[in-house]
Amino acid sequence: MSAVLEQFLQGLDAEIRAAGDWGEVAAYIPELARVDPAQFGIAIALPGGGMVAAGQSGQRFSIQSVSKVFSLACVLGRIGEQIWTRVGREPSGRRFDSILSLEDERGRPRNPFINAGALVTTDELLAGRVPKEALAEILGFLRAAAEDGDIHIDKAVAGSEAETGYRNVALANYLKSFGNLRNPPEITLGTYFHQCAIEMSCVQLARAGRVIAGLAGAPAMLSPVKARRISALMMMCGHYDGSGDFAFRVGLPGKSGVGGGILLVAPGRASVAIWSPGLNGYGNSQMGTYAAERLARETGWSVFG
Repeated sequence: MSAVLEQFLQGLDAEIRAAGDWGEVAAYIPELARVDPAQFGIAIALPGGGMVAAGQSGQRFSIQSVSKVFSLACVLGRIGEQIWTRVGREPSGRRFDSILSLEDERGRPRNPFINAGALVTTDELLAGRVPKEALAEILGFLRAAAEDGDIHIDKAVAGSEAETGYRNVALANYLKSFGNLRNPPEITLGTYFHQCAIEMSCVQLARAGRVIAGLAGAPAMLSPVKARRISALMMMCGHYDGSGDFAFRVGLPGKSGVGGGILLVAPGRASVAIWSPGLNGYGNSQMGTYAAERLARETGWSVFG
């Protein structure tokens, strides 16, 4: 299996580079605007500790909203089902930074993967703690899941987001006006910007995703029920208003980030991390989405049978 997958990934890497259809980087974050879009990496973690990879799979990148999967895992570990009193579990049908649904539903975000929902999740992680402690929990979870202590926050990216994240500032203040932000908005925002600025390689991210995919040999950090629920949210909400299209094309739970990363899980079979920083119209990795579709077609991996 590993040899066949490795051969396929090498061919996929060559195919993507030859096509040169990279999309556009997230120019509204200055540090990300400087990233060359013509890059691609992929890594697949297999049961029992196996790993196959191709392209720039060791290149670190800003995981951005992929971090929301792991902050949610931390919150579920701390307070369990109580988080759903503050945030919903439904697809938004809107852009990841939209304020419209938040107004319609009086400050309760549709799901924890849109920006407003992630701000609520981060706010919950801050309960009774300072930002450094909340960030240490997320980093600790990632390092333990990946079995790799060399995972850190890119402070330049965090600073860049803080300087230009006006829409997130608006969302945080709107949440506060409805009583669904318990900390001062600037505290929650600062923590959130640093969380999104965590940088990882595809290999590290694929290894961390094993705890959600429930792979044999992965660290025992999530109960099967919590892993299933996170996977369900990834399937329904992980690609924002492009989630339906991604589910149709790929058939696996995935979570994207505007840094160009995608975490993909084939429950019991594989954890996949893909990175290509050019984005499509939904704000998801253009070549990463293509690679995920090609991988699912090649392997037959799908939650739909």
